[in-house]
Amino acid sequence: MKVGIIGAAGYTGGELLRILIHHPEATIAYAHSKSQAGKPVASTHTDLFGDTDLRFSEEFHTDVDVVFLCSGHGESKKFLAAQPEFEQVRIIDLSTDFRDESNGFVYGLPELQRDTIRGAQKIANPGCFATSIELALLPLAQAGLLRDEVHVSAVTGSTGAGQSLSATSHFSWRNNNLSIYKAFSHQHLTEIGMVLRKGQPDFTREVNFIPYRGNFTRGIMANVYTAFDGTQEDAKRLYSDYYTAHPFTHVSEAGIDLKQVVNTNKGLLHLEVHEGKLLITSIIDNLTKGASGQAVQNMNLLFGLDETTGLKLKSVGF
Repeated sequence: MKVGIIGAAGYTGGELLRILIHHPEATIAYAHSKSQAGKPVASTHTDLFGDTDLRFSEEFHTDVDVVFLCSGHGESKKFLAAQPEFEQVRIIDLSTDFRDESNGFVYGLPELQRDTIRGAQKIANPGCFATSIELALLPLAQAGLLRDEVHVSAVTGSTGAGQSLSATSHFSWRNNNLSIYKAFSHQHLTEIGMVLRKGQPDFTREVNFIPYRGNFTRGIMANVYTAFDGTQEDAKRLYSDYYTAHPFTHVSEAGIDLKQVVNTNKGLLHLEVHEGKLLITSIIDNLTKGASGQAVQNMNLLFGLDETTGLKLKSVGF
């Protein structure tokens, strides 16, 4: 498969390059970047020195099998409006622009609609916080068991803010620090609500979401709880049965920690029942399962490959 990447100099573009350079069925036709055009990819993504001689290009074309859109939010709509010829190419968009499944896009969460993804032309890749929270709640929604408000407290690494500098991503501010942002109003709540209603159309209760900025670079831990009438065994059976056919999402009986998923496409879940409430801890890497890894997983599905192809990545042990 010939692959094009638009916006290849950022964090998600860099992660795509790291995965696709070693993907056995993919060839990178171009890595587009306006700001870095002509420069070696390894001059920006320095860990790729020795792995590729690819250079960033200001040019792009439709002579590819799939194009990944990795530019900032709002830019994908502008790009496709200016280049309507790309409507004939399979597209995987990593921005928020089409996560409402507008313009013929399919929401690309394989654990929700893997078969629909296989037949799609255009994929809207889920958000990182959204992925972790949706994985925590999908089995309940699909079983019609969401009957009360949902409460979420989740923390993300600094790479979740993107590569552009800001006061809250500066090392001096972020290091040894923790802060809340966009409480009850995070942009991912829209897609989370859409996904939960796909499984349980009558779900109208609030998802109360408190996001935190963490003082680390990558990973998301979401702690999600809601009312639950069953036992610990009921919860374990429900979640294990739901995810048994999904190779990247696993239910752990032992407690979980972020290093188990950093640099992988895995999502790990841990369940605890406490006096009528189910607590689900969900962890992912925001740049892989929460972005570029899931995008490659969707590419694999689009082209009939095993969805794990090129994604058997090693976690960080220490």
